[in-house]
Amino acid sequence: MDHTTPLEQALHVARALVLADLAAGEVADADVVSLVEDSVTHRRWWVEQWPEGVDYLAGLVAQDVQDALLEKYGRWPLCPVCEHGDLHALDVEPELGPDPHWVCSEAGVRVASVGALGPVFHPGR
Repeated sequence: MDHTTPLEQALHVARALVLADLAAGEVADADVVSLVEDSVTHRRWWVEQWPEGVDYLAGLVAQDVQDALLEKYGRWPLCPVCEHGDLHALDVEPELGPDPHWVCSEAGVRVASVGALGPVFHPGR
């Protein structure tokens, strides 16, 4: 019998999606995974305060980790679309909504759903 709550299921999904993107970008080191866990802990509290936000967890965890990585290591994930100009990171859209995806704001294109950067960074795998 499974006693996992919808909140815990949503947190597990958010964690898995962000970890998949980190692994695809080959940055899923232990200290980076700790950033994911910190975000999941914070977002658990956040959704307990605002239960309607459960559908937004994946995008919020992705943004939290992206912000934490920027502070410690630099931009992530780097845009695989733009070949010229300054290096820049992808953004999560919508900022607060369901079905989050990575976009290149400079080119105005949707790159991948959160959790689906693997084929973008490693085509043919």
